[in-house]
Amino acid sequence: MSKMLHGKTAFVTGGSGGIGSAICARFAREGARVIAADLAQPDEQPEGIEFITYDVTDAAVCQQTFAALSARWDRLDILVNAAAIEIEKTIEETTLEEWNRIFAINVTGMFLTSKYALPLMRKSGGGSIINFGSYDGYIADPGLAAYCATKGAVHALTRAMACDHGPEGIRVNAICPGYVDTPMLRSFFGESGDIESLQQAVRDLHPTRSYGTPQDIANLVNWLASDEARYASGQLWIIDGGLSAQVQQMNL
Repeated sequence: MSKMLHGKTAFVTGGSGGIGSAICARFAREGARVIAADLAQPDEQPEGIEFITYDVTDAAVCQQTFAALSARWDRLDILVNAAAIEIEKTIEETTLEEWNRIFAINVTGMFLTSKYALPLMRKSGGGSIINFGSYDGYIADPGLAAYCATKGAVHALTRAMACDHGPEGIRVNAICPGYVDTPMLRSFFGESGDIESLQQAVRDLHPTRSYGTPQDIANLVNWLASDEARYASGQLWIIDGGLSAQVQQMNL
């Protein structure tokens, strides 16, 4: 590894998830000090990564966490807002409780974490915030209405944050993955008896004839976190194997 994040500090929400854990591992290999923040502790904790229990929906927890972190660290260089859930329903099927919960985690949690992380990042003289949107914030998969709505909100919030905090040396971007091989994707495929055929059909929809891995996403996040991306801000980075570049009807 190039150690391109040597000396940097990073805080990753959803750090125990499929993508979040890959990001934490990549950051650690690149020389960063990493905190993986999540409700569930990962099965394995690679060297160089500290796990903390963290609820993105609890304002008091968010505030107290960064107050404590400020007492330990004199800087925060990288914030990754990767915590998210998915609800596989139309709006008619979605309850108000489910609607409020997905927005609390996917959007409000991003707002709270960023709000309380910004003073420490500002103290560092700048940094990189990487939010997680989705290609579903541009186009929609059926049966994911609330999820799509949250990701559209993330995209708009990312642009606003980039405008507000760019003068302070804080870059803000969003990663917008397509299909990535994670527990969330496997849940989306469901329990069908011929799940491998379904997975292959989805792969074949992509120009690359594959869907992504958590490592693919971590590679892009790592670059955006690094000084090599110093001029990249306010952008929505779609990484989906070319899926959204084509007219889907042509695949019928």
